[in-house]
Amino acid sequence: MAQEEEEIVLLDYLPSPFGTMARIALVEKGINFIHKFEDLSNKSPLLLEMNPVHHKVPVLIHKGKSICESHIIIQYIDEIWKNNFTLLPSEPYQRAKARFLVDFINKKVHESSVKVWMGANEEQENGKKELVEWSKFLEGELGDKLYFGGDVFGFVDIALVPFYNWFIVFKIFANFNISECPKLVMWGERCLNRDSVSKSLPTSDQVYQAYLEFKKGWST
Repeated sequence: MAQEEEEIVLLDYLPSPFGTMARIALVEKGINFIHKFEDLSNKSPLLLEMNPVHHKVPVLIHKGKSICESHIIIQYIDEIWKNNFTLLPSEPYQRAKARFLVDFINKKVHESSVKVWMGANEEQENGKKELVEWSKFLEGELGDKLYFGGDVFGFVDIALVPFYNWFIVFKIFANFNISECPKLVMWGERCLNRDSVSKSLPTSDQVYQAYLEFKKGWST
């Protein structure tokens, strides 16, 4: 029983940027976990039980209890498994600012990404314009730092890099790029070379295949 209570399970969907955030945080902290991918067209009884409000991934199950929403999962991981370093800044103002930026990413960047992913014609073009605008804002926040937290990879980086991975795929089917944001591009490539990120991100081909599956579903 004790071993079961200590099991750490992540309910996830491979192309999901939010699921990717949780995966990166767990790997960054060196936490062993059981990975269970969900078929979102046929959600498992476990997912429905563990996230009865939204029925969405990711869900982290720790000691039999569920933690939902990616930003909450990351903060939970950071609080439970300290491992001599934190993913969120220790200084209160910087921690608050990091939370604001993650909220911005989860709302603005995600909403515009969905327009590019799912939209057609004018809606997709609007999504691309918005993403360039948000990228310029985020590049301003990044400045000349290696990561959003300075020299340390952390909360904001974990939240943004899954969408940067999507941006790479948007080049394929939407002719999208953020060449106007060279510092952000350099940041993205730096993040992609981290073990925790490379081990957690779906490949560009996997994301593109997911896009084709979605597109096929819309047309039927």
